Amino acid sequence: MASTTFTNDADNWKNQLSLPQKDTRPQTEDVTATKGNEFEDYYLKRELLMGIFEAGFERPSPIQEESIPIALTGRDILARAKNGTGKTAAFTIPVLEKVNTQKPKIQALILVPTRELALQTSQVCKNLGKHMAVQVMVSTGGTVLKDDIMRLKETVHVVVGTPGRVLDLAGKGICDLSECQTFVMDEADKLLSPEFTPVIESLLSHFPKQRQIMLYSATFPMVVKSFKDKHMVKPYEINLMDELTLRGVTQYYAYVEERQKVHCLNTLFSKLQINQSIIFCNSTNRVELLAKKITELGYSCFFSHARMRQQDRNRVFHDFRKGVCRNLVCSDLLTRGIDIQAVNVVINFDFPKNAETYLHRIGRSGRFGHLGLAINLITYEDRFNLYKIEQELGTEIKPIPPVIDKHLYVAPSAIDDAEQANGNANGSGARQQPHAMAAPVSQPPVQQPHPGNYGYNTHQQPHRGYQQAYSGGQSRGGGGYRNHHAQRQYQNGPHPDNRPPQSGGQRY
Repeated sequence: MASTTFTNDADNWKNQLSLPQKDTRPQTEDVTATKGNEFEDYYLKRELLMGIFEAGFERPSPIQEESIPIALTGRDILARAKNGTGKTAAFTIPVLEKVNTQKPKIQALILVPTRELALQTSQVCKNLGKHMAVQVMVSTGGTVLKDDIMRLKETVHVVVGTPGRVLDLAGKGICDLSECQTFVMDEADKLLSPEFTPVIESLLSHFPKQRQIMLYSATFPMVVKSFKDKHMVKPYEINLMDELTLRGVTQYYAYVEERQKVHCLNTLFSKLQINQSIIFCNSTNRVELLAKKITELGYSCFFSHARMRQQDRNRVFHDFRKGVCRNLVCSDLLTRGIDIQAVNVVINFDFPKNAETYLHRIGRSGRFGHLGLAINLITYEDRFNLYKIEQELGTEIKPIPPVIDKHLYVAPSAIDDAEQANGNANGSGARQQPHAMAAPVSQPPVQQPHPGNYGYNTHQQPHRGYQQAYSGGQSRGGGGYRNHHAQRQYQNGPHPDNRPPQSGGQRY
């Protein structure tokens, strides 16, 4: 009788889970070209499997198939895979599986280069391990040190943090890593840059000699090899980068003069079916000035950069993830690992200087094999960088066409719903709200753009002596993250002509 009860329990536990709505958007081979494994094949704890399925995971992606079984053996790993293909879960799942919750010690450290990525990764750990009683702590600079000290007096099993703060706590003897068997570095190429290498070297001295080191990134410069040779023991190497750019991201460039950029951006907003967009600038001053300009045009917009207070950056990131606002203007602060499923358009208002930055920027769209669009505003001075980045990445960035096919960056269900909503609006004056997986049409701004092309020159070469627009100005630094117009939008709800986006299932 007892045996029968146990069998029924084993068969029925999955039926009792609170599963999210199924994500029906099409996916590319970046995540679908798997061996056909299931998460149950790895003999994970049932409590962990419950968290995995309730987070919206169905089957492991290629990087997860390659990484999880090796990581569970305790072997060092050097893994390279594209942005948005599931690297975070590839290391958080084995980390959580190996944690002994009966042992009140730090057993894993996950190191990341930015505070936003630390918050996101810690949330992934909490979501996947919510049935396991695993205690996860996030520790980053820019926050009150006393709070971290008080938290570490309690039980902590997994620490997710940035290098400087974790080293500070370890050096003071507050963060005890003496029994920490697992050390993960996400975005390892950044963590092993000259900026962070001395900190990483010092941090390793606080670990036991027998430890597991796992490095994950989309790009691995030569500096990683010296670290591997010095600190890793016969690491298992995973390389899923047969090509650098994501297959689901369509890339275009618009050839503009500097003074035409805002007009071009305005027209893009009115023509594209944007769910959420991230717009990148090359300086903090330009981030704030562009965000101000976008809100003046009638669009909801947040901004984020490194000179803001950490609490403001956290609030922007949290609200943007929740879909409070459709557009986010930022510096390269958010190019690393940030996963927001609803983002389907990335715009490089300022073209990046190197291929690595470009790769991480456009990787903010097309997450987990879904479709995305990357549009680059190219000036006369950018033409050499455009050619160089194309050559280094082995990709082609095409001239922007007069009309962009929505099927290249919008889910089919969202296109159908948008067309139906427009039909209802035209026929009856009532607008139908799209369902949870749909992406509503980005409505025209208050100021209508000039009809025709996207505000770029198609026949005339831009001259070299044009005026630099929006290149100066006084930055407000950490004094808030929205101007007065955006603040009013935030308090009263999103702009009526730019409703909040609809988000898909969360993937990591």
